[in-house]
Amino acid sequence: MRPRQFDLIAFDWDGTLFDSTAIITRCIQAAVKDVGGTVPTDKAASYVIGMGLMQALAHAAPDVPPDRYPQLGARYRHHYSAHQHDISLFEGVLPMLAALKARHHWLTVATGKSRRGLDDALHAVELQGLFDGSRTADETAGKPSPLMLEQLMREFGVSPERTLMIGDTTHDLQMAVNAGCAGVGVSYGAHEPDAFVALSPRFVAHSVAELHTWLQANA
Repeated sequence: MRPRQFDLIAFDWDGTLFDSTAIITRCIQAAVKDVGGTVPTDKAASYVIGMGLMQALAHAAPDVPPDRYPQLGARYRHHYSAHQHDISLFEGVLPMLAALKARHHWLTVATGKSRRGLDDALHAVELQGLFDGSRTADETAGKPSPLMLEQLMREFGVSPERTLMIGDTTHDLQMAVNAGCAGVGVSYGAHEPDAFVALSPRFVAHSVAELHTWLQANA
């Protein structure tokens, strides 16, 4: 077996492993409408996916006053909870993760979700045991702060040059840059891949199958 280039692989969750971009976009729009704000466009709502929840909602709804953020967050959670069981992993994710696990990579999640939200998702799709660690925005800092990756690297004793971040947004790739890690983008999530160019990802995958093939050959 060829030597690994990366010991630690960190995945974003929504839009990278979990096919949730469209539902999150609709839930953001519904929450903003509920509190009387100007409903963001699909592009504006999907742009904030990957940030911490309140950071994302504030960016998507700039005309909603800060004292209404708790209500805005509550309405988002209400709408998302009604649809979360309609969301599933992208096809091919489980075989890809199993193959990486068999090569003894440490597999982790670095996500803008809350700890409760991630734990619920991991339980719902029966992924317990596949991931060696995870960090969420509410227990560290939202993307593109490098804190999630820095904490994961310290936890596993891995250097930045042996760490790979994979995500579907510029927030993910900028976090990788800020942490000194390599980044790989996926084009099937929230952000258009043209925006990735300035952040110099090692690769941009247009499907889970492409991502799997690249990781087998290069990770």
